[in-house]
Amino acid sequence: MTVPTQPSRAPTLRLRVTAAAESIVRAGHPWVFAGSVREQSREGTTGELGVIFDRKDRFLAIGLFDPDSPIRLRVLHAGKPAALDDAWWRGRLCAALAKRQGLFDDTTTGFRWIHGESDGWPGLVLDRYASALVLKIYTAAWLPRLEDVTRLIAGELNPERIVVRFSRNILDAAKAAGWQDGAVLELASGTASAQTPLTTFRPSTTHSWDGLVTFQESGLRFEADVVRGQKTGFFLDQRENRRRVETLAAGRAVLNAFSFSGGFSLYAARGGATGVTDLDISAHALSAARRNFALNTSLEAVARCRHVAVQADAFEWLAGAPSAKFGMVILDPPSLARREAERPGAIQAYERLAGMGLKALKDDGVLVAASCSAHVTEEEFFGAVRRAAAKSGRRWKELQTTGHPPDHPATFAEARYLKCVFLESL
Repeated sequence: MTVPTQPSRAPTLRLRVTAAAESIVRAGHPWVFAGSVREQSREGTTGELGVIFDRKDRFLAIGLFDPDSPIRLRVLHAGKPAALDDAWWRGRLCAALAKRQGLFDDTTTGFRWIHGESDGWPGLVLDRYASALVLKIYTAAWLPRLEDVTRLIAGELNPERIVVRFSRNILDAAKAAGWQDGAVLELASGTASAQTPLTTFRPSTTHSWDGLVTFQESGLRFEADVVRGQKTGFFLDQRENRRRVETLAAGRAVLNAFSFSGGFSLYAARGGATGVTDLDISAHALSAARRNFALNTSLEAVARCRHVAVQADAFEWLAGAPSAKFGMVILDPPSLARREAERPGAIQAYERLAGMGLKALKDDGVLVAASCSAHVTEEEFFGAVRRAAAKSGRRWKELQTTGHPPDHPATFAEARYLKCVFLESL
């Protein structure tokens, strides 16, 4: 297997950046923005390797170049010069895999193998769902070497199939490069190697597979739509918070707002919740939650728990909901700040949402509030929830604040998107 070190035979693309950018790259930051590039040897093409030289003409870093992105270079390697040959790429993959060894046993078959920049694969994530892998690409810079990357992954992990997904902003570029979102690569033989041929198909048109995978998380069974579902099919990053919910749910009636496919709800049910209400605006998500509950009815606690689905806008429903009804309220909305300009409004929305959640909580209840907005910092989000708690006039005990799980490491500020706080009413 050969991952190309350069998509073309053109001379090496040499870049010089500002003094501030040099310092940032030396400190380990993986992005070089367009405004930081002060000189380049020629016009670069999407996906080729660009080499940064410092003010003394010494090697500084090498990365994936993208002339059409505000992030002009995504750093692959910095420090001493290195040849990005076959052994280097395989070593980079194996290093990411090694970080996950020992984290999960056979009761958890859904987790993240590669978490983008924090694992040295900028703009690329790789998730496992039982025997299927989902590779999601967030930058067009990977497109020239994507087939070789999938072969490398197949050779190391030997899955039954690899589903390739793309972020919305690069769908057109992917299509121009011959890829379609949700394309499925199946191993043409029983075992994978560097030379294994991969067949490509679209499930909706040329194959009977519907894109649904059943996997396990902490012994619970879940269904993931890995071809069409949100993210890569499931919110794997909330696993540790779901486990915490399970330990707090006994004897409580639980409201799971923005419930998606019922992940928090199933953990609460297994933890002894008397009932769980899933609240989501999507009928499709609520149907998935019902199927997930059906997958786990062999568990006595799940079978005993009353499961109710409510299709509604969570903000509107909570605004009109009666107070002091639930023993636990879980608030896990989608990102409320997808751009920096939306950050102030998102902070206000988090505070308002927490306030409404607290009104729906019994006096001895537990509030679980989470945010996946990267543009809102931990301090800003936790501050919003704490202000709402203070305005409620009730006494609270902060049980815990959490961040990223171990298979979703965050090694630089912009990567830290996930935060969650657990409050108990006294």
